[in-house]
Amino acid sequence: MKKNPDPILKKSLFWCPECNVPLIGGVCGCKARGTEMPLLKPYDVRPGLEYDHKLISDLLIERFGCNILPKVILFNKTGGFDRNDLVIANGVRFGWLSFDPVTRNFTFEPSFESLQTLLPGITKGIIDVSGDIPSGKRIGGKKIKIAPEKSAGLTPGPVIIKAGRKYGVGILADDSVKIKQIGHVVPGDTDMPDPDWERVIYCNKKHLKNIERNAVRFIKAEVAYNIDRRPNVNVSFSGGKDSTAVLELAKRAGITDSYYVNTGMEFPQTVEFVAGCGITKVFHGDDFRKNLLEHGLPCKDDRWCCERLKLHPVSLWLDEDGPCITVQGNRWYESFARSNLPPAIENPYNRNQLNLSPIRNWRALEVFLYVWWRELPLNPLYDMGYERVGCWMCPAMLESEAERTRELLPDLYRRWDDYLFKWASENKLDPGYVRFGLWRWKELPPKMKEFVHNMGIKIR
Repeated sequence: MKKNPDPILKKSLFWCPECNVPLIGGVCGCKARGTEMPLLKPYDVRPGLEYDHKLISDLLIERFGCNILPKVILFNKTGGFDRNDLVIANGVRFGWLSFDPVTRNFTFEPSFESLQTLLPGITKGIIDVSGDIPSGKRIGGKKIKIAPEKSAGLTPGPVIIKAGRKYGVGILADDSVKIKQIGHVVPGDTDMPDPDWERVIYCNKKHLKNIERNAVRFIKAEVAYNIDRRPNVNVSFSGGKDSTAVLELAKRAGITDSYYVNTGMEFPQTVEFVAGCGITKVFHGDDFRKNLLEHGLPCKDDRWCCERLKLHPVSLWLDEDGPCITVQGNRWYESFARSNLPPAIENPYNRNQLNLSPIRNWRALEVFLYVWWRELPLNPLYDMGYERVGCWMCPAMLESEAERTRELLPDLYRRWDDYLFKWASENKLDPGYVRFGLWRWKELPPKMKEFVHNMGIKIR
């Protein structure tokens, strides 16, 4: 079916200066025009939910004695050794939240722009460098030696810099501090609203109606065009936010059949959540342990697990049921592999299936707002600190998520860790392959080779 070219990736975000909320369009529900701010690759932006909001609040209190964090925060994920999110709040780049796979700790590094909000509440973590620099000398971007007593009680990491009447942000390391940015800080407007997510939904309702209408029209048009050749129509449901949104869109397009594949390695929370979603067919993947012995560890660059545990059961079903149209929740912003995803494509693994992707150009922000606007159920794992939900030991997980899983499912993950350490020992590999999650690749990418080199780990 011929269509106009798909829109390019959205590389910026709009923010209403009046309501202090993020916008998925250029104009707020209050009629004010949003201020545009650039995003970082891969340009996906998502809400900071309960666990993440508390995490940043706790880090601010621990490091700076400050508990001033707006209710509405966003994460723009970026590249790094593990989790590395640009935090957006109050319409500015608020700071960076990152996870260190070596120390297994999170760090929040405030940005200079965040000081207009945070500075009135900061009671510690401040280093005064006024006497350590010649008067009038520019110090932004410089490393300055400081007296030991000035950093007493502080561990290396982010700090607030004071130089006369100027304030800034920097990084403390041993006997010096690197000043990243410094200047005159204008305190934020004390009357600036601190809205909640209900207000965000209200301000974006017009845009939410538009993207819903476009998605439903797309599904209806594709089904009408292909129904003669593919009489069966269904929704692929994973238990995640994207398939939750798509399930609702498909229902509004008149589609009632859906299926879910339980790989046998799903989070208990996901299995319980799916059970209450009215999914019409549930399939079960092949035995994971049997496949583990046959194929070895699943890896990011050898995802046999998806093929054997998810795609194969559906293929067997469709061999009997016949050609179908399947509505799915894949999005451009999820990965490089999906960044060129067409609106309708024959499944390369199973030619019986034509996949439709009605939310391919939605970011995670649009998905969450749509789910909340339509008051749909949401997998509880998102509020527990997960960006994505899938198998609890998925190789595509970040180490920060693996660490969180160790907290939530200690007995289950302990058995997986035992298996991994045994595998490393049998293959004469450094235990760091397990401790730092290097088992997730057959061939380490450049950034992980750099990490391995810095850690002194011998690679196979």
